[in-house]
Amino acid sequence: MTASTKTGAVKGTDTGAAAASVPAVPALDADALLDDQDIRIVVCCGSGGVGKTTTAAALGVRAAERGRKVVVLTIDPARRLAQSMGIDSLDNIPRRVPGIDGEGAGELHAMMLDMKRTFDEIVEAHADGERARAILENPFYQSLSAGFAGTQEYMAMEKLGQLRARNEWDLIIVDTPPSRSALDFLDAPKRLGSFLDGKFIKLLMAPAKMGGRAGMKFLNVGMSMMTGTLGKLLGGQFLRDVQTFVAAMDTMFGGFRTRADATYKLLQAPGTAFLVVATPERDALREAAYFVERLAAEEMPLAGLVLNRVHGSDAARLSAERALAAAENLDDIGIVDQAAGKAGLRDPAGSAVTSPEDPESPPSPARSAHTEAPEHAPEPEPEAEAVSVEQLTAGLLRLHAERMQVVAREQRTRDRFTALHPEVAVTEVAALPGDVHDLAGLRAIGDRLATGSAPAGAA
Repeated sequence: MTASTKTGAVKGTDTGAAAASVPAVPALDADALLDDQDIRIVVCCGSGGVGKTTTAAALGVRAAERGRKVVVLTIDPARRLAQSMGIDSLDNIPRRVPGIDGEGAGELHAMMLDMKRTFDEIVEAHADGERARAILENPFYQSLSAGFAGTQEYMAMEKLGQLRARNEWDLIIVDTPPSRSALDFLDAPKRLGSFLDGKFIKLLMAPAKMGGRAGMKFLNVGMSMMTGTLGKLLGGQFLRDVQTFVAAMDTMFGGFRTRADATYKLLQAPGTAFLVVATPERDALREAAYFVERLAAEEMPLAGLVLNRVHGSDAARLSAERALAAAENLDDIGIVDQAAGKAGLRDPAGSAVTSPEDPESPPSPARSAHTEAPEHAPEPEPEAEAVSVEQLTAGLLRLHAERMQVVAREQRTRDRFTALHPEVAVTEVAALPGDVHDLAGLRAIGDRLATGSAPAGAA
């Protein structure tokens, strides 16, 4: 059961006309999700730059401090997860995170996917020593394992399957790769499988399968044909590297497809929950909507939407229009047209706070003109224009108007998503003034995830 079906809380919408046009949104109960012992995998997905890594880390900290033994798998190359958890570095081996507090607290481990190392581990586990060495040293394999399109996403799923098979943790939280499209994570196994099953690969595998002199003869004929065509584009040495790789990997191709299928089924199982992460921006929520629809089509369990970096205001009753009107009124009556200098700092009687004739005040450049100036005296800095209370008020009113315009735009964007997917549970995380860089910051994010704290002024 996902969090969207467990909680009975429902976030209301604005009253009046807004309530008639925007459906009520079910609230995502993050604590119910993390406390559910049947949930063994939580996958945080979404487009790049929406806060998936921070969300995954915050959920990991909160789940561990609520008693679960958790491992967080990140694919974030910026290494922010390690820094926020107080670890010098993360690698392909889960590292225990210190500082997990609370009565009955569990454990938190974290790791960062090493794509090439994960591929190497698969080769070493499924090939004998000599064949494994031949594969690992093959130039084509080295290129494939380091940067073939979809390899990172595929290896993320491989690593997820490995972690689940070890049965060492009762909750695995996955931060999906920062792909161009959030759908790449689901498509990667099929893309890699299509590559391994493609006609080009099968043609290259044919000599190895035939064997003996016939195979060598076929190889020579095949190489002659390809040298005349593909060889001009790719180079004969490249083709030979590919053939050597394919011959060595022949017995492993079926294993790739089998494990990919097994991990795909694991993602469809009831013990898995997907969290779609987005910001209240049009492109991010459009990508989130695509992902929600894809998960439904693939029959994968969706827990809900985490809406990050939502803006609000504690003075939401003052609309942007009224704030701008008040600022313009201050301009119109001329209060802000103060003269330069210290005109805004005079006392009620009209005398300056500091008189230029005050004998105890420092001599001004004008008064000291008759004295001999130092040979290299610095040029006097121009006196800053004083800012009155009224000027500050007008400026603050305009800033508030800009904030309320942002709040309104974000709400409209979210309402469009809600209208398309009213069944998706949502929790909002208020925008923070700075980056999260330690466990305390992750706990603060976890609190907001759990309480569904919509900022003041938001619906």
